[in-house]
Amino acid sequence: MPWNRVLAASAGPADAASALGPWYPQEFQAECVETIPESVDMMTFVFRRTDGAPFAFRAGQYINVEVPVNGSDADPVSRSYSLSSAPTVPWTFAITVKRDEAGLVSPWMHDSVRPGTVLEMLGPVGAFHLPDYDRRARFLFLAAGSGITPLMSMIRTIHSLPGQADAILLYHGAAPDRFAFADELAFLSRADFRIRVVYALGDRTPPGDWHGAVGRISADLIDAVAPDANGRQVYACGPQGYLDAATACLPRVGVDDTSVYVEYFSGSSVTLREYAEEIAVAEEFAASADEISDQPVVLDLYEGERDGGEAATDVPTVAVHAEAEVPAPPEVPAAALDLRELASPGEDAAFDTVGSGALTLCFVRSRLNVRIDPEANILATAREAGIRIGANCQVGMCGSCKVVRLEGEVEMNHQGGIRAREIEAGKFLPCCSTARSDLVIDA
Repeated sequence: MPWNRVLAASAGPADAASALGPWYPQEFQAECVETIPESVDMMTFVFRRTDGAPFAFRAGQYINVEVPVNGSDADPVSRSYSLSSAPTVPWTFAITVKRDEAGLVSPWMHDSVRPGTVLEMLGPVGAFHLPDYDRRARFLFLAAGSGITPLMSMIRTIHSLPGQADAILLYHGAAPDRFAFADELAFLSRADFRIRVVYALGDRTPPGDWHGAVGRISADLIDAVAPDANGRQVYACGPQGYLDAATACLPRVGVDDTSVYVEYFSGSSVTLREYAEEIAVAEEFAASADEISDQPVVLDLYEGERDGGEAATDVPTVAVHAEAEVPAPPEVPAAALDLRELASPGEDAAFDTVGSGALTLCFVRSRLNVRIDPEANILATAREAGIRIGANCQVGMCGSCKVVRLEGEVEMNHQGGIRAREIEAGKFLPCCSTARSDLVIDA
């Protein structure tokens, strides 16, 4: 069996144990071993590591997947997908992807990934997960749309372990046939007295045979589902509008902020506008570039239902984490523009200079020099100067702010949002970086 090879290759018990430690993300290849339809537009892909090693993670974390949507000769496109399987069975793991016909990656995944497909991955990543140890394991899970995926990992984990856990899931969906994992959730709620599942259709008109709840997320709905919510740890995942409404009404049922854990699967309206602006600017430089690719915004980040339902505000919801996809600027062919010839750091550059500080950030596409102090965050400083760099998590997890450093040195403290070979190629995450010298940046 594969784990025999892992343990036999380990120098001792400590090394064998480290193979199961989910503390740091690793780069590895994984082979698809099964595909499972979950709903009309969601598919689960089960993988195993090709090196035979177990894959350890915490329930709720995600992985970054490189997808060769443009063929084996082109650079792959990276996406972040929440793990929907339980870490208690580490020899295989699963992600669940919602198909977005307007997206680049999710249709390819649904159409092309089959048993035998091998993909490169990085993980596990993410601070949204169950506690490693909890004496009072009482949870309230709030999910909307594809936000069910990390919560499904948590529910499966609770079911697979002994103990006196108490978990309630309130799951909002667009239609009765849009609830993923419906058969399994029905089984778990019958077979495990510790798990209770409540479905809700938002403010849509329910069909005649509907027996679940109706209404958007609200304090009254939460109180009806979990009257003791103020004694539970709350894990919520879904589109921004849904989560904004959830976090606004949780204090009204006595839930303190310290008991709420949120995974946003859609960018803010500001982020979305920035992405749209990036596309327009990039097209000026590369009108003939390949089809614009979608960029994951992690945290993640799944697609919300645009026609209302679980969205409780007018904030637009777009795919972000797992199967969520939002537009990002296209790569500009190297031959199209020699960026290094446009400017060099310092006051002598041909660009305007703003700000104050000991160092200079030269943004060659934006044609602007920005002065910065060595301890200042690069992304924050760039945004203050009006530089368009899309970002979501802003803690080095999702990789959505990735840019190319043409010259200079940075200090980066990321959380798995960038691969080693990308760093070697000059890419970095400005959201978690400071400047160690003058920089020339492709942005």
